[in-house]
Amino acid sequence: MLKVNEIFFSIQGESTSAGLSTVFIRLSGCDLRCHYCDTTYAYYEGKKVSLEDIIEQIKAHPADRVCLTGGEPLLQKESLALMRSLCDLGYHVSMETGGHISCREVDPRVRKIIDVKTPGSGEGNSFCVENLDLSDVNSEFKFVICNEEDFYWSDKFVRTHRLNEKYEVLFSPMFDAISPRWLAEKILKEKSSARLQLQLHKYIWSPDSRGV
Repeated sequence: MLKVNEIFFSIQGESTSAGLSTVFIRLSGCDLRCHYCDTTYAYYEGKKVSLEDIIEQIKAHPADRVCLTGGEPLLQKESLALMRSLCDLGYHVSMETGGHISCREVDPRVRKIIDVKTPGSGEGNSFCVENLDLSDVNSEFKFVICNEEDFYWSDKFVRTHRLNEKYEVLFSPMFDAISPRWLAEKILKEKSSARLQLQLHKYIWSPDSRGV
């Protein structure tokens, strides 16, 4: 059984799979409190659902991609079994994690989107260093940039650990706080190896995006 906040079908707004239709399983519970969190309702809200029922709900949607998100999926150990089962069924599975829990037990077929919390997040010292040396390369690292200090901190982190030599590296501007153009110009000026990532879903589903 897993405590599930919601299961829904939408467009992936983040990661290198942005723009693709995906079934999301949002699990309940998180032990981080990032300043910019937009899913605080998932801290506690949810209900227990069996793995079999979760898989049946996923099958009801016309998608071959599934993303486990939260909350923090790795707080519930049974999430590992769910991801393994979904991979066995032929789904392209990804997982969004806060980066403070080791991903070593995650099935290597799962695409891991690992957040490295910047100082501006309020959880800057939470990162699990084991995630810097995973045995597979099916991972990408995301940094949410909240200010200029965060940019230079993140750029130094990437260069120090040579992340770009093995993994995809994503820099995302804090939504409604940092201009995407400012971050794009910063990446170019500082010759950063990071890929600019916008939270595509927030632009798609914002009230001013409606209409033809």
